[in-house]
Amino acid sequence: MTRVYNFSAGPACLPEWVLKKAASEMLDAHNSGMSVMEMSHRSSEFQDIIDTCKARLKRLMNIPDEYEILFLQGGASLQFTMIPLNLEKHNVDLINTGQWTKKALKVVASSAEDNFTYIPKIKQEDLSEDSDYVYICENNTIYGTKYKELPPHEGKLLVADLSSCILSERTDVSKYDLIFAGAQKNMGPAGLTVVIIKKDLIGLADEKTPSMLNYKTYADNDSMFNTPPTYAIYICGLVLEWLETQIGGLENMEKINRQKAKLLYDYIDASKLYSNPVVPEDRSYTNVPFVTGDKDLDTKFVKEAKEAGIVNIKGHRTVGGMRASIYNAMPLEGVEALIAFMKKFEEENYHA
Repeated sequence: MTRVYNFSAGPACLPEWVLKKAASEMLDAHNSGMSVMEMSHRSSEFQDIIDTCKARLKRLMNIPDEYEILFLQGGASLQFTMIPLNLEKHNVDLINTGQWTKKALKVVASSAEDNFTYIPKIKQEDLSEDSDYVYICENNTIYGTKYKELPPHEGKLLVADLSSCILSERTDVSKYDLIFAGAQKNMGPAGLTVVIIKKDLIGLADEKTPSMLNYKTYADNDSMFNTPPTYAIYICGLVLEWLETQIGGLENMEKINRQKAKLLYDYIDASKLYSNPVVPEDRSYTNVPFVTGDKDLDTKFVKEAKEAGIVNIKGHRTVGGMRASIYNAMPLEGVEALIAFMKKFEEENYHA
């Protein structure tokens, strides 16, 4: 069987090293004589898995001791509810950069008028006097934009959705008050959401907050108040092990990701057929949208790409065109294969 190059925005491709190790441990994980999928979350074997996963994440991201790491479910969408409930703060300055920031209570800046092709630049004085926190989606998977500098937020908490860029580069966690990320893009399979939160923000929820929506419930019970997504946590742990032992940490991963992105953007910018709509300074390193300018030709591209072993390259339905998600697990060879196909397609279909 030949594996394809999977450019899906999520659930996304996983490192082959991780998949092979998981396959080798499918029937006997950690000398337990059983699969992790069969393992009690109360067992010593799983306790070692979740403890190791948390320790690796803390090490890789240099997470300070004053932060708690929580393993939750419900995806990033559930965080839209949990965050205001737990911070007991309901006035938010939200910078609207696309699909994942539209559920705002109050928008302080937006790039919607230009179809989210740039990151709005704001000043401290643009923030509302009565707002409690600033909320951003740091990397937008649909529109292909990325914050290169965090927005000003003096006197306010900074809450950030890092679902599609976490672990792709070095991150100064101390600049954030709360980070959350769905694992299915760059950390593991669907079903796990990771929250990194300052410990002094835990326990602020109103007493009427349901237990399963209260961060304190998870913090007090080592993320195991109920049965957690055990296999997703296990795979996340393997991804973190791969980053540590095979890649050499986030500094090296960042260099590889910058190299992949530069190759693809350089080709698109030099092409006569393809274009990327995002202003260069705000371009994502992990999600690269591009179009031919002809919807029928875009459809043909997606069809022929799949036949060539390049799959999930179709752009989001709200944008159209194509999108290459080049997360950590997408090897350089995959990007090179995509560019080779793009060149061939351009030669066969571009007519001046």
